[in-house]
This record gives sequence, structure tokens and C-alpha cells, in this order.
Amino acid sequence: MNDPRGLPRILLVEDEPTSAAFLAAAARATPAHVDIAPDLATALVLASRNTYELWMFDATLPDGSGSDLLQRLREDRPGVPAIAHTASDDAAQLAALAGAGFIEVLRKPLPTAEVQAAVRRALHLPAHAAVTDPRTAETTVPMWDDRAAAAALNGNDEHVAILRGLFLDELPQACERIAAAVRADNVETVGAELHRLRASCGFVGAARLAVLVKRLQGEPSSPELLERFVDAARGALSQPPGSAARVS
Repeated sequence: MNDPRGLPRILLVEDEPTSAAFLAAAARATPAHVDIAPDLATALVLASRNTYELWMFDATLPDGSGSDLLQRLREDRPGVPAIAHTASDDAAQLAALAGAGFIEVLRKPLPTAEVQAAVRRALHLPAHAAVTDPRTAETTVPMWDDRAAAAALNGNDEHVAILRGLFLDELPQACERIAAAVRADNVETVGAELHRLRASCGFVGAARLAVLVKRLQGEPSSPELLERFVDAARGALSQPPGSAARVS
């Protein structure tokens, strides 16, 4: 079923709640109608019921991959453009996504303006004026970088607060899964969990935790880095975002 308002309809497939909420909000402001699916199976059901002008798929899904989903949907709908999004910085994986047929591969985290620009290009809509991302490297890393969160959401404080609430609700369970996987030396699970968490940290401005996530990705079997990661997570949970000093 098409959108009754005449807006282009987008199928967004993303299993991480914070990332899904951010990407959906950015795409809806294009404007567009966005349906969200948390996995490949749900996406196939939605695609069978609706006509979409654009697909936006996470590279890694609980029951498959974005490339798998794209291949299956293209059998019946070869002309629909597709964008992939991922927190990976692995050159081979990024190249594989492009080779699978995605017209663009977005690297999470990224500001709202970049998401919207990619959507407009895919839908052949007029481009808006570019928005400069004000995030810069800092010599000291605060617990919460309010400026980074605001940049990702175009200064929408309400959206920042909502996404941070989702992030903090999910954080304890994510930490438990990561810690258990590190102790079990399950590198694959550690990598998958950190992949999801890294993108979420960027969207909500969890700067200190993001640094530890990145370091743990590089050394997923390090007990020392695991301890420091857990300390950073505890700090994020115990220090309300509103009490953090803004980055100057």
C-alpha cells in the first residue's frame, strides 16, 4: 500500500533500537514515510505488502545480512535503489556491500544531514544546503559529548533525550553480553555486539564509552580493556547526560 500523502515510502531494516530510531527520524524529515523492520524475516513480509521507492538495510542482521536481503528482494523488484548502513570500517566489507548492489554505503555514526542527503540522491529529490558537521577531535574525552549528539540530530534536544533514554535502557544488557563473550573468548559475538554499540554511542554522544568500544574492537580478548570498557559503561549509567559538561 502506498503512502496516502503521496510521500516516497522507505523500508528501513535495522535491529538496534537506537540506530533504527535515529535513521527513521532522519529519513522521515526528508520528507518520507518510513517502515521499520528489525530483521530479514519481517522485512520480507513488509516488502510483500507494500511498494517501496527506497530500501535502507543494515549490513548485519540477526537472521542474515543486508546483502542477502537485497538479493532476495531484487528477484521481484530489480529497479528499487538500496542504501546500506554499517558501523564497520573494514575496507573489504564496504567494498563487498557496494559490489552487492547498494548504491551507497553509509558509515555509522553519521549526522542527520548525511542520511538525508543520501536519501535525496537515491530518490532523485532536490538537494538541500549542506550542513557542516561540527564534531571535532578533543584532547580529553567527556562522558557525554552533547555537541556530537546535537550534531547527529540537527540540534533537536527532544530527539537526543529520547535516543539517550533508549540507549541507557539497552546498555546494561549489552554490557553483560559483551563481557560474557569476552570471557568465553567468543570473538565473533564480541565483534557483533561492539559493532552495534559503537554506532549507538555516536548517535547519543556517549564519547568516553565510544573510545573504549573502538579499542575493545581492536583487542576483543583483552581483560584489561574489558574492565575499562565496563567502567566506562558504569560511568555512562551513573552520570546523567544532563550533568555532563558540554564540550567547549
